[in-house]
Amino acid sequence: MKKLIQSSLLIFASLLGGSTIAQTTENTLLWEISGKGLTKPSYLYGTVHMMCESDFKITDKTLKAFSKSDKLALEIDMDDPSELMAMQQSAMSKEPLSKTLNAEDYKKLDAFLQEKLGQGAKTFDNYTLMTIMSMVMFKSLNCPPKMYEFEFMKMAKERKIETIGLEKLNDQLDFLSKAYSDHEMIEQLKLYGSDYFKELIPVYTSEQVQKIYELTTDAKFMNKEDKKWMLDIRNNNWVKKMPELMEKESVFFAVGAAHLDGEQGVIQLLKKAGYNVKPIMN
Repeated sequence: MKKLIQSSLLIFASLLGGSTIAQTTENTLLWEISGKGLTKPSYLYGTVHMMCESDFKITDKTLKAFSKSDKLALEIDMDDPSELMAMQQSAMSKEPLSKTLNAEDYKKLDAFLQEKLGQGAKTFDNYTLMTIMSMVMFKSLNCPPKMYEFEFMKMAKERKIETIGLEKLNDQLDFLSKAYSDHEMIEQLKLYGSDYFKELIPVYTSEQVQKIYELTTDAKFMNKEDKKWMLDIRNNNWVKKMPELMEKESVFFAVGAAHLDGEQGVIQLLKKAGYNVKPIMN
């Protein structure tokens, strides 16, 4: 359950996007950040937050960059006790879904869960829609899952380096609530079946950042207002925090790959801020 709760936020953070003009053409998930007075380079890595263990791999170039880093920065610090408590609380709905959803949406949810999980909405009445989505996605993956964030955290502990978060869980939840109504979240459930992963994972493992962006920011997943809250504002918030973190030490930033590309993506925002952002190809 702990991993389920942790992954549900990661899934939302990375897999939902919106359409805009892509800027990145190099096929790599790993980028070096330098210049603007930095004494050491830092690194930016794009993750997919859940994939089959059989497809999972950390490349040699990524291991090399990680070994040079003094700190790990994730979207949220999943080792922080206060964040873990917030995650546990976020898994459960304050009121039963049977009371908060209108009759039509509850009926849709019930039929969908019967089909995908073999149990109706009543079984999940006290969970949030976000947690239910995570359950559905685990089921759709249909294999033992592995997550980059957990692996990087494990590596950081082995090296005894600090792990930090670029944002707080409650902020992320606030962005989610502003981006999606309950009705929209129920509609989103239908979009993340096994076909989605079959298309995404080969593109990810071949490190096609622009294609990842195009796949995960299709207009069917969100409108411009949704995109503002789920991607643009968060990316800008992160880039405002990164200079201070990078000033005196090398930081390995690992965030959802959908956040890297686009005019408001982390790569372009760092360049606009005056940094050199270079693709690491091997």
